[in-house]
Amino acid sequence: MQKLLISIVALIALVFGVVIYNNLPKPEPQALVYDPPRTLESFTLESSLGNDVTNSNLQGQWTLLFTGYTFCPDICPTTMANLRKAMPDLQKQAEHPVNVWMISVDPQRDTVQRVTDYAGFFGPEFVGVRAEHPQLYPFVNGLGLMYSIPDEGATDYLVNHSAAIVLVNPDGQRQAIFKAEHVMGEIPSVNMTQLITDFAIIASQFD
Repeated sequence: MQKLLISIVALIALVFGVVIYNNLPKPEPQALVYDPPRTLESFTLESSLGNDVTNSNLQGQWTLLFTGYTFCPDICPTTMANLRKAMPDLQKQAEHPVNVWMISVDPQRDTVQRVTDYAGFFGPEFVGVRAEHPQLYPFVNGLGLMYSIPDEGATDYLVNHSAAIVLVNPDGQRQAIFKAEHVMGEIPSVNMTQLITDFAIIASQFD
């Protein structure tokens, strides 16, 4: 009789614990999450993979995309280096592989070879992509990002571009955007600790 009573009490405690757990507030990512995810328009870009990439290349993996260029003095190398450091933690959080696409927004100077060499420096998960402006601008704009070149006619110029990072899910849809933090006197950059935390939440809900 005593064993039965103990079993009943234990069962009640278990059920009560499950009810409490299910009613706890679920963690919410700080990133802007698209619900439902947004479909990307069809695109074709040159890439460091040795062939053109299309929408199908985004399927079956998580992809972090951001705009940059190989002559970028600050935001781009900082973002790439931070993503390389974050990659082991990101890979642990998802069942699907995690890759990074750096979208060159400097088609005049960034050849396929340049973006290949640049992306390859950071590791096999990093892919460089490029296109001419007629294909590039709609693709970048469709991601919710932007770029502009004030004086492309000069030999040495800077490109204005977004510092945010876009997350595409394994279905090839735009899932979220991680916005850069803007601190006076510092390079705009995405908080990688927060990105890793947010990615874990988003990936767990997807996978």
